Amino acid sequence: MDKLQRRREYHIVVLGAGGVGKSCLTAQFVQNVWIESYDPTIEDSYRKQIEVDGRQCILEILDTAGTEQFTAMRELYMKSGQGFLLVFSITSLTSLTELHELRDQIVRIKDDPLVPLVIVGNKSDLEEDRAVSRSRAFQVSQSWNAPYYETSARARRNVDESFVDLCKQIIRKDMATRQVREMEKLDRGDRHRPGRGGRKRKKKFLDGGNSRCNIL
Repeated sequence: MDKLQRRREYHIVVLGAGGVGKSCLTAQFVQNVWIESYDPTIEDSYRKQIEVDGRQCILEILDTAGTEQFTAMRELYMKSGQGFLLVFSITSLTSLTELHELRDQIVRIKDDPLVPLVIVGNKSDLEEDRAVSRSRAFQVSQSWNAPYYETSARARRNVDESFVDLCKQIIRKDMATRQVREMEKLDRGDRHRPGRGGRKRKKKFLDGGNSRCNIL
């Protein structure tokens, strides 16, 4: 039972422009395979169980179409996602620029500037074709307060690290949210508890008693 309680499902959404290697990254992480040919994705979903900091997690990973396709579906992905892998190619400055709109949309839909997020500069094996400097990518990373990884799906470099980092962020967020809910639940219970609860205290307040009114 304890094992079951500790194992949770988390929903990850992989977003970015077409052709940056979202499907290759996801396939390498989930299946440990390299996809040689490019076949534009509409939507693929994967499940993978991993252990993070001694905790068993099941990741539901949604690999989405490029930013220029199926934009109407994007909002649904963002509503359901708990963490987001924002992928660009280091060989394309435009693909990095497109992430700004995606990140703004995520923050607006989730109403949370601290939503779990990892920025991924893929195709690091194509260093000779680099169009995005590391300093520029780090600048974006710092302004969004999100970690940045340079990956190579082909060489399987930093692939696991990117997903695991995102999973850790989601776990921290999930635990913090649960703690807040528990505190709110306890607070509501205290307010509605009979006996020494709010009724007598309310009477003192209404009677104009000056004892401890400052702490109510």
